[in-house]
Amino acid sequence: MPNRLRLSRTAATLVVLAGSTASAQIVPERAEQYFREARMLCESEGGQLWGVSLCGPMVFADASSGAIATNRTPPDADRPRALGYANAAMTWGGERWSTFVWPMIPHDDQRSRARLMMHELFHRVQPDLGLLVRAAPGGADHLDTPEGRYWLQLEWRALARALVMAGAARTQAIGDALGFRHRRRQLGPDVAEIERISEVNEGLAQYTATVTVAETDHEARLAAVEQLRQAPEKESFVRTFAYSSGAAYGVLLDLYSPGWTRQFTATGNLGDLLKRVSGVAAASEVEIAAKRYGGSSLRVAEENREAEQQARIAELRARFVEGPVLRLPRGRDASFITTGVTPIPGVGTVFPQYRVNGPWGRLEASQVLVSQDGTVLTVPGPVTVTGSVASGDSWSVTISEGWTLRPGSRAGDLELVPKS
Repeated sequence: MPNRLRLSRTAATLVVLAGSTASAQIVPERAEQYFREARMLCESEGGQLWGVSLCGPMVFADASSGAIATNRTPPDADRPRALGYANAAMTWGGERWSTFVWPMIPHDDQRSRARLMMHELFHRVQPDLGLLVRAAPGGADHLDTPEGRYWLQLEWRALARALVMAGAARTQAIGDALGFRHRRRQLGPDVAEIERISEVNEGLAQYTATVTVAETDHEARLAAVEQLRQAPEKESFVRTFAYSSGAAYGVLLDLYSPGWTRQFTATGNLGDLLKRVSGVAAASEVEIAAKRYGGSSLRVAEENREAEQQARIAELRARFVEGPVLRLPRGRDASFITTGVTPIPGVGTVFPQYRVNGPWGRLEASQVLVSQDGTVLTVPGPVTVTGSVASGDSWSVTISEGWTLRPGSRAGDLELVPKS
C-alpha cells in the first residue's frame, strides 16, 4: 500500500504518494513551492483573460518511482495511465487535472516553469471555454518541407519585428507576417485549417502562459519575441509551431484589441483577427518582403537541411515500411516527445519516446510509426516473444490476455489481434 504524507498549510494542501519501496524522486518542498507559484499566478490573473479562474487541480508525477504530488486530495479512482508520461490535462475521478511529468519540469528556470504550469492550467479549462477543437485529418507535414519551413520562419521573423517596433515599422512587419502566412497556407488544400486548429488548441494555451507570467505588457512582448527566436532551434516544426505563433499573435492582438479573448471562438483565426483589428493588409510582394528578413540565406539553410532530412527519411522508411514490422491497433493516453517527430510522406509520422495503452496491452518504444489516419501503430522487426511480452529494437509490448500475434500480409510481418 502507498505511504501517504500530507503537509497542511494555510494556503494549500500538498499530498505526496509514493510506493513503499520507492525513494520518491519528487521533492515535497519543491512540489509545494511550485504549487504555490502556480496559485499566485492564477489568482493574480483572476479570470481576466477568459472569464474563468485558471486555478484548479494539479498533479506532478514521476513514472519511474510511481510517486505523485497533488495540490489537493487525490480522488479515490484509478490513476490515468498516461500520468507521469505527459504534460497534459486529464480526467481523473470525474474531474480534469493539469498533469506534469516531474523530470520534465524546468526546475532551474522559474520563468519557463511558470509558463509550463499556466499552459497546462489553461488546457484544463479549455473545453469549458469551447476552445478545444478536434484536430483535422492529417497533420502539419508541410512544415517539414523546405517551402513550409521557409515561409514559417519568415513569418516568425516578421512577427518578432512587429513586437519590438512601433508606428510604420510595426505596420510593415505585420503586413509581411500576414503575407508570408498567406503564401504558406497555399501549399495544400487543408494547410490553412490544420494550422488554424493547432493555433487554437496550443497557441491560445501558450499565449495565456506568456501573458500571465509576464509582469508587464512590455515583458510579455519580449517573452513572445524570445519564443519566436528559439522556435527555429526545434528539429521539427510539425507539432510545435503553434506555441510561438500563438503567443506572438495573441500579444499583438492585445495591442490592438484588448479583451479580444472574450469574443474569440473555436472557429476563429488569429491571423485574420489581427488583420481586421489592426487594419493592416497582407503584403502581396512576398518575395521582395522576404529580403528584409534574410530570405536568401534562409533558403540555402533549408536546402541543406532537406538533403539531410531525406537521408533520415530513407533510413526510417527502411525500418518502418520496407523491412519486417509489427503492427498494432491504435491505443489511448499516448505520450511522446515532440523533438525529432518526422513525417514519412504518404505513410505516416514517426514519434520518439512513444508510450501508449490499449485493450491489447501497453507499448513503450524509442520510436513508433503512426499511420496517417492514426489507426495503426508500427514498430520494426524482428520480433522476440517471451511469455506475454513481445520486443524488438528499442521497444516492447506487454500483451493483454485475449490478444495474440499472427502473421501479417507480408512475409516476416506480424499483427496484434484479438484471439477470437
